[in-house]
Amino acid sequence: MEKMSNSFIIKENETLSKSMKGAIRCSANYVPLTPISFLERSAMVYRDRLSVVYGDVRYTWRETLERCTRLASAISQLGISSGDVVAAMAPNIPAMYELHFGVPMAGAVLCTLNLRHDSAMVSTLLGHSEAKLIFVDSQFRHIAQGAIDILSKTRTQLPLLVLIPESDPPSANISNSISRSKNLEYEGLLAIGRPDFEVRRPNDEWDPISLNYTSGTTSSPKGVIFSHRGAYLNSLAAALLNEMGSMPVYLWCVPMFHCNGWCLTWAVAAQGGTNVCQRNVTARGIFENISRHKVTHFGGAPTVLNMIINATASELRPLPGKVVVMTGGAPPPSHVLFKMEELGFNVTHSYGLTETYGPGTVCTWKPEWNSLPREAQAKIKARQGLHHLGLEEIDIKDPVTMKSVPPDAKTMGEVMFRGNTVMNGYLKDLKATQDAFNGGWFRSGDLGVKHPDGYIELKDRSKDIIISGGENISTIEVESVIFGHPAVLEAAVVGRPDDYWGETPCAFVKLKDGYSVGAEEIIKFCRERLPHYMAPRTVVFEDLPKTSTGKTQKFALREKAKAMGSLTNKSFSKL
Repeated sequence: MEKMSNSFIIKENETLSKSMKGAIRCSANYVPLTPISFLERSAMVYRDRLSVVYGDVRYTWRETLERCTRLASAISQLGISSGDVVAAMAPNIPAMYELHFGVPMAGAVLCTLNLRHDSAMVSTLLGHSEAKLIFVDSQFRHIAQGAIDILSKTRTQLPLLVLIPESDPPSANISNSISRSKNLEYEGLLAIGRPDFEVRRPNDEWDPISLNYTSGTTSSPKGVIFSHRGAYLNSLAAALLNEMGSMPVYLWCVPMFHCNGWCLTWAVAAQGGTNVCQRNVTARGIFENISRHKVTHFGGAPTVLNMIINATASELRPLPGKVVVMTGGAPPPSHVLFKMEELGFNVTHSYGLTETYGPGTVCTWKPEWNSLPREAQAKIKARQGLHHLGLEEIDIKDPVTMKSVPPDAKTMGEVMFRGNTVMNGYLKDLKATQDAFNGGWFRSGDLGVKHPDGYIELKDRSKDIIISGGENISTIEVESVIFGHPAVLEAAVVGRPDDYWGETPCAFVKLKDGYSVGAEEIIKFCRERLPHYMAPRTVVFEDLPKTSTGKTQKFALREKAKAMGSLTNKSFSKL
């Protein structure tokens, strides 16, 4: 890093209190925070320890630093300068991990793209972000090339495509002269990079490090800007809330393209851990990797937990030791938590949004809860808890008055965040940014309650809450009950138009293999465990549409429920 000149020294602040007279900010006491420093430190402290494992591929932290430095050098040779956007479309493979350091080390901004997007959406995001370069895994080359073809109809400046071969072979013919007229190959690009490249660290820690597009479960995707400072702080917070000591072994189930892997791409480097990469997430793969590599940590949406507890006997493996699992999104149903614990996993529940760098809260477990009945423990564990150490504050507020709701576990309000791990804003959308920060807090759009101990509990998205006959119905609560039915594998509840009640709960259910139940049985099961008005009046059996991060696309289900109309609801209204 360049040494700061004396001209950088900030003059003594005349407004400081007497006790602070003589204080200055200079290179001795101020360096912009950036996750790049995690990699540089681990390359010294853990230089010969494994950093990345992927099948037969093995790298040490020393090798990973060299590869990322070469990558940064090669990117700069392609004409990428500070602030330029570099896109990536790849699964959880070594190259995707290296891009999380190599791109910012070149001074550029990493934009990781959802693998389930089609060419039209990728084209839109490439155009909106003005990406100058895109790294693409061979499995998704046709999607990226299709996107570039679409862009070519309206633009003359197109992003250069760098192919990441599935087998990661070195390129045979590499010249020092890089032609922009043809696609490049990843290992070949690294080969022309210089290992002594001078890393471009941020001048201001608020400079962008990555651009993450929201999943679009409720609206069109927005480009969320992460800063070096926010990524640094959220990475350390993620390590703490995951109970990561030094040298953890982390299994990649969370997509690295989703909030940069909940910032764990950088957090694992901070602790000198081993990243166990896998192209696809399956129950068999999870158990085999845990057994083979002695995995200590992994993360995943409730759908991943559901996959694990429904693993077949041939897929199951005994755990070699304690495995800490961080889950997020909708609260996992109690029976999922019970089964995970029976298998030997220790589940920690977190909650956040793309706008909060992924995890923003943690349901910290207290020893006095160990003596509670299992059902009571599960209900507590499903709460979202409180803000982690990287955030300043989380609250449940009335979105109009901005007053905090009483901690009675009943009064509903909007979940709001404030602190250093909240996004810089939405790219090219000042109005959306101002709306999100209206009142001096980030408005999540999620609804929740506050318990007497201060822990928050998510009830629903503001767009998902069902208002039936003037009563608010939390779809999360109804879904949790449906999940308790032994035949149910997945469930999602949305509002369906009703001529009399306004709307009523409509459940979309996927059954486990080998089970066959009717709508009446599901409805009866719910009515035995919920107030009458909360039980679904309609049940549809089908596969649930999902985003690649495991979230159910409720907007698609709402459209289906709306298309059904309200007439057939009358046949259920008296049940």
